[in-house]
Amino acid sequence: MDIRSGLLFAGLALLAGCATMTPEERRALDEAQCRDYGFTPGTDAFAECLQRIDLDRRAEWRARRIELDHWHEPRVVYQPVIVHDTD
Repeated sequence: MDIRSGLLFAGLALLAGCATMTPEERRALDEAQCRDYGFTPGTDAFAECLQRIDLDRRAEWRARRIELDHWHEPRVVYQPVIVHDTD
């Protein structure tokens, strides 16, 4: 398996793992993370923590998508042809 196939497989496995989590489960984990950071539920700081987690998740998703999109770009293979003089 080449490196691109390995990365594609890893990316698909990661996406499959995200698909099995319901939005409610994801929210509960995000809230638990913000509480672990020391934020109090119901405060502006807690809401900002949740927002930053969501923004980070979206940025990571966009970065993975951009990385995968590069695989569809055309490739140019250059191989020099050496011609020897027979004189």
